[in-house]
Amino acid sequence: MHINPYGTYAVQLGVDLYNTPPESAAELGRRCVDGGLVVDTEPTDADLADAMQFLREWATVVDATTDEARADILNGMLARASAYPRLTDHAGDGWHMHYRDPNIPLGAVIRALVSVGTALHLTTRGMTRLGRCAAEGCSNIFADVSRTGRQRYCGTACSNRDAVRRHRARAASRA
Repeated sequence: MHINPYGTYAVQLGVDLYNTPPESAAELGRRCVDGGLVVDTEPTDADLADAMQFLREWATVVDATTDEARADILNGMLARASAYPRLTDHAGDGWHMHYRDPNIPLGAVIRALVSVGTALHLTTRGMTRLGRCAAEGCSNIFADVSRTGRQRYCGTACSNRDAVRRHRARAASRA
């Protein structure tokens, strides 16, 4: 199976921005660049507001309880956010696909990029490869890129903390 990197970096950008929301338009722009996005315009407060509104909506895809519900929500987001696919070499770094109109504000770019990236991630890796951390007290989102497809935690810290909690609970029950 071929894994499309467009889906991986885009869905990971969504995860990052959702779990740790940027506090300013400038931070949003920096984080997008750090996440692999070419930012063609100066980020504005309107971009930040649009991106945060989109990410709240995007979380409903994560929290959907069936593949069909997840697909229905995401299809609605795709219909509102993306345009027909087009080839571009806008950054001079090689030809690639865009699923958005040219010259749109950063908030709209994030909306299209993360929607399409999430769809590619789920259809190439599996419809269950997006979730919430299983650690008690953590509600972070993760995109499962593991080989086995059994990721349960947002990261190593939560995984380790939960393993320690389970170990202590077993030890206490034996005492």
